Order: sequence, then structure tokens, then C-alpha cells
Amino acid sequence: MSSARSTATDAPGSATTADATRQITVLLGSLLAIAAAFVGSGAFGGPDQTEVGDGALAADATLVAPGQPAFAIWSVIYSGLLAYAVWQALPSRRADPRQRSTGWWVLGSMLLNALWITVVQAGLLGLSVPVIAALVAVLVVVLSRLVDRPASGVVEAVVVDGTLGLYLGWVVVATVANVAAVLTAAGYTELGLGPEVWSWIVLLVAAAIGVGLAVYGHGRLAVGAAIVWGLAWIAVARTSGDLQSGAAASAAVVAAVVVALATIAVRIRSAAPRAR
Repeated sequence: MSSARSTATDAPGSATTADATRQITVLLGSLLAIAAAFVGSGAFGGPDQTEVGDGALAADATLVAPGQPAFAIWSVIYSGLLAYAVWQALPSRRADPRQRSTGWWVLGSMLLNALWITVVQAGLLGLSVPVIAALVAVLVVVLSRLVDRPASGVVEAVVVDGTLGLYLGWVVVATVANVAAVLTAAGYTELGLGPEVWSWIVLLVAAAIGVGLAVYGHGRLAVGAAIVWGLAWIAVARTSGDLQSGAAASAAVVAAVVVALATIAVRIRSAAPRAR
């Protein structure tokens, strides 16, 4: 009975002017997000994000900062966001209930991402924490709405669910690194716990969030993969470079393994009823 109600609710209605407005605005928002990314990378002559705030966001600023190569995932995410924006702007997607449910939220995430880059470039590191926290919250809402309405095909699953899953997973890791960087820059180093204990606590919290998202998202591979990617690069950064720590590297590896296993286990369990 609930399935019948869901089918009726998800049936596309007539396209409206509001739908067209949403499509165009989301497309423009993706271009703004990409432009902000170029600014944040220093492509227009300013400092990149690792140079602001006396290097507070650099790969060797804290024990939980990912190595610089980890940020290459942004190229995949931004490419995916552009592909998503173009895809959702197609006439066939105009009255799609799934896009109606998520479009404005995805736009909000792109604007918050651009805002985060702006405040970091302005040196307002303290303000970057509530902004990135709001970004995580918005992306969790997006995830919940994607879970409620499964993708209609492989293209949508890759372009929409894959992109937004990577986006959420990476931002979770970025939030952990961001909060640690701001606390360190403010002088609250390790909160009196010692660097190794502090890193273990922070990274296990990240693992707990990853497990929670795996359960909530029914084992979304993109979310788990992005979190594991970020944690793995934290481990790499702690075994090479200027700020090495065997304890922090071990914590990052444990956290990555926990998230990977939880994501796979939940996905298998979620798929089992459909296989019977």
C-alpha cells in the first residue's frame, strides 16, 4: 500500500515555470561553484587555500590534514556537478519529482561551497566552520531525498547519486580537517590530550560519521569511497612529509577500513531482500 502511494507521488506532473527557473538557477549555480573553485586554487593570481591563515589548511598543519593529492577529488566532484547541472536542465527532467525534491538543496550546497571558499580566502577561518557544517547538513538532506526516491537508471545513478555521494563523503573529511585546523590556529592544540590521542579521537569520530552515513544511505558506495579516500590520504600524509606520526597514520587506516567494511556490509544487506 505504501508502495502504491509512493508510485503515485513520484509520477511526473506538468512542467511549470518554477521548474524551468529551478533548472536554470541550478545550472548557473554550478558555474558559480566552479568559478569559486578557480579562485580558491589561486588560478587568478591570489593565494590558494593552503596558503591562507599562515598555512592553517596546509597538508602539514595538523595530524588530521589529508595529503595534498587528496584534493584532486574536487576535479571529479566539480566535473560531476557540471554534468549534473546540465542533465537536470534537460526538458525531460523538468517535472521530475526527484529533481524537484533535490534541486534547490543541491543549489544551496554549491552556494555554501562557494561561500566557504570566499571566507577562507578572506582569512576568516573561524567563520569557515559554521559554513562547512551547514554544507554537510544540506548534503545530508540531499542524501535523504535521494534515498527516498531511487534513481531511474544508470545515467542518473552515476551523474546524480554518484556525484552528490562523492561530494558529501569528501566534505565530511574536509570538515574534520577544517575544524582541527581552526582549533589549532586558535591555539587550542590537542585540547590537552596530546597529539596522538587527539588524532585518534578525531579520526574515530570521522569513522563513526562514515558508518552512520553508510547505514542511513543503505551503503552508498560513492559516499563511503570519498570518506575512505580522504582518510587514506591522511594516513599517507602522516607517513611522509613534514608532519609524520605513526599513531595518526594508524588511526586513519583503522578509520578507513571501518568505513569501507561498514559501507560494503550495509550495501550487501540492503541488496539481499531484493535478490530473494
